[in-house]
Amino acid sequence: MKQVLILCTGNSARSQMAEALINHKRGDSWHAESAGTQPAARVNPYALKALAEIGIETEGSHPKNLSEFIGKPFDVVITVCDDAAENCPVWLGQGKRVHIGFPDPADATGTDEEILAVFRAVRNDIDAQLLGYLDTFSADAELAT
Repeated sequence: MKQVLILCTGNSARSQMAEALINHKRGDSWHAESAGTQPAARVNPYALKALAEIGIETEGSHPKNLSEFIGKPFDVVITVCDDAAENCPVWLGQGKRVHIGFPDPADATGTDEEILAVFRAVRNDIDAQLLGYLDTFSADAELAT
């Protein structure tokens, strides 16, 4: 099984949604972990709700520090920060490094429904782009063997 690490700053929204989506939809071939350089106190409740809406269990999800994964081998490490003002982590360990940025849904304002709509949109983009990349990565690896 291939290993992927998803990195961002707070590990409270984008990277958590990516980890859950990958493990739920590609768990037969990929195992995902996520971490941040400055982990938040908790996973953003809107991220958890956006995942629950599509049947993904998130019990036990919590932000993790990047330091927990130092020395652990990964096939690929994906950073998901979008804004240049964010401190997107740098991975110096094993694994191909890739950046696939997404806007931070935690910056959304408005009513609960408007904020949740932003989280849904980012969730759907993560689903399409990250899972698509991992499918391509898997196919490329098979062709190389």
